[in-house]
Amino acid sequence: MAEVLGMFTVQQTIGNVLCCKCGISMQPNAAHMCAKCLRSEVDITEDLQKHVVIVHCPECDGYLQPPRSWIKAQLESKELLTFCIKKLKNLNKVKLVNAEFIWTEPHSKRIKIRLKVQKEVLNGAVLEQSYIVEYVVQDQMCDSCSKVQVNPDQWVAAVQLRQHVSHRRTFFYLEQLIIKHDAANRAIKIQQLDQGIDFFFGHRSHALKFVDFVSRVVLVRTRNAKQLASHDHKSNIVNYKYTFSVEISPVCREDLICLPPKVAASLGNIGPLVICTKVSNSIALLDPFTLRHCFLDADQYWRASFKPLLSSRQLVEYVVLDVDVVSEEVNIGGSKYVLADIQVARVSDFGKNDTIFSVRTHLGHLLDAGDYALGYDLYRANSNDFELEKYKGLVLPEVILIKKSYEEKRQKKRGKPRSWKLKSLNMEVDNSGKGRDQEQKMNSEYEHFLRDLEENPDLRFNISLYRDKEYQQSETTSVADGEDVPSIPLEELLADIDLNDIDVEEDDIRE
Repeated sequence: MAEVLGMFTVQQTIGNVLCCKCGISMQPNAAHMCAKCLRSEVDITEDLQKHVVIVHCPECDGYLQPPRSWIKAQLESKELLTFCIKKLKNLNKVKLVNAEFIWTEPHSKRIKIRLKVQKEVLNGAVLEQSYIVEYVVQDQMCDSCSKVQVNPDQWVAAVQLRQHVSHRRTFFYLEQLIIKHDAANRAIKIQQLDQGIDFFFGHRSHALKFVDFVSRVVLVRTRNAKQLASHDHKSNIVNYKYTFSVEISPVCREDLICLPPKVAASLGNIGPLVICTKVSNSIALLDPFTLRHCFLDADQYWRASFKPLLSSRQLVEYVVLDVDVVSEEVNIGGSKYVLADIQVARVSDFGKNDTIFSVRTHLGHLLDAGDYALGYDLYRANSNDFELEKYKGLVLPEVILIKKSYEEKRQKKRGKPRSWKLKSLNMEVDNSGKGRDQEQKMNSEYEHFLRDLEENPDLRFNISLYRDKEYQQSETTSVADGEDVPSIPLEELLADIDLNDIDVEEDDIRE
């Protein structure tokens, strides 16, 4: 106000006073002492704990929360910091301002945390002080880990995942979902079998939680049973072993399906020949000739279950000769489709005959003359499907195209490593009765699964891909190599962080 009226004003300044102890000039406070003298007179951390003992399980990285609960936490994580602070007594007498870890050797069995606290001291003055708390880590196995060490087969509940198909594509995908969501962290043992995977748990509740996770990501039906393990007549304690049989639907992505007449009628007379485009806790079906689509949930499918007419292992490679687009682009469930009339010929017929097939397909937006495509050869297929025989007078198409093929372009990149990798579960593999052919078959199916991830962004949307640290791009690799071959962008890859590598880098910096 005075400045507006043009009046002269005196700026107020805070004067300094002398400390009553050492006589140094300082800003005035309620205690009339500088910070150094105030700390020498009063120690607000005197009654606070500075040494604490915590119990750690070396097998599962859990920390004991008395009396019997265990908390899992990684080194220098927020969970561990919260756990350590809660272990301190009398901390409510001061105000906690900040807390941070101090680096210690991983094998030292010591965890150090620097705490910054505040407290009101002489005449209302607030003193802020930092101090270090040292935690001594004592190793002791938790109950579940000790049981596993004594007897690895001492399980309470088992979950048996099964799928009656001739490939393991579903289990490769399901394994990545389990890893991303850490759904099998409570499993005592995981065993890989020919037609599925067995998960063993120490508690029935852990198995039920895992079954619930699987039912949310794939189409399953579950049956359970229990067997008496032991019975103490004196204390009336009964122990059971529980088994959960989880059957996964045999329908997989890219399978050709002949719908039963009742199912086709309930879905608005779609098909009857449809393609499975997506499998989760429901099945997405697409009519490749009309672009009609529908979804089947678990109840609808298991009420009138059916098997695929042809699976992805029976795909045949064709070369596209001519493309005539019939309809405009249609977006169905986030995927684009265009109807087109296409002329194709089998790649295996080149030099043998001049057989050409005219087909209608939903891949008009992807295929051009000269491209390659994978499809089902119904012209030479010999199928004994009971559902197909129920449709009298049904004229089968000669070819049904499923997807674009990049096999010829991949030949140029054969033998070259990928810049990304996947993690895998720690499974015990049952090698009884397996030979070299079975191992080659498994490697081939896994390679096809990796190619599916590169070609289909929707398939890799729910899984985690990691950068390969050992990947080094060859100097002789040209830009033309692998042109138009699907690959995974660098921004979709996650860094595979290892705490041991970080410790080594920090040691190098200190040196």
